[in-house]
Amino acid sequence: MSVESEQSTDPVPHYAYRVVWSPEDEEYIATALEWGPGLSWLGADPCEALRGLRALIDQAVADLREDGKPVPESLADRPYNGKVLLRMPSSLHRSLTIDAAEEGVSVNQLAIGRLSAEGRTSLRDRLISEARTERRDVLDRFADS
Repeated sequence: MSVESEQSTDPVPHYAYRVVWSPEDEEYIATALEWGPGLSWLGADPCEALRGLRALIDQAVADLREDGKPVPESLADRPYNGKVLLRMPSSLHRSLTIDAAEEGVSVNQLAIGRLSAEGRTSLRDRLISEARTERRDVLDRFADS
């Protein structure tokens, strides 16, 4: 089955939807990462915002197909090969190469390790910060009583 015939059976591809509260609009705003911030829908509750956006995208997809134009590809359905071309200053490249040699790993292994550790560290730090804030709130309430 070709990609085109697969897409035509699914009116709305598997897009990466996000629904967040918009303080400026005082409503929830729904977006799909593949369509960018220019296509969105506001709603009084998250479900309403998502339903509106899905209907809008369904119509946009139908219009694009009717006009023979490409439909944004779903991030979830794209093939990923694990390769990323990264450009950096030569001084940083040199530093990474030296660090990798000192650790006895390739530059690729070092970069993956650092990127993975960065994500875990930022999540860990956020969770610790939230726990400390919650603990302070509990202690403050206890002190006030």
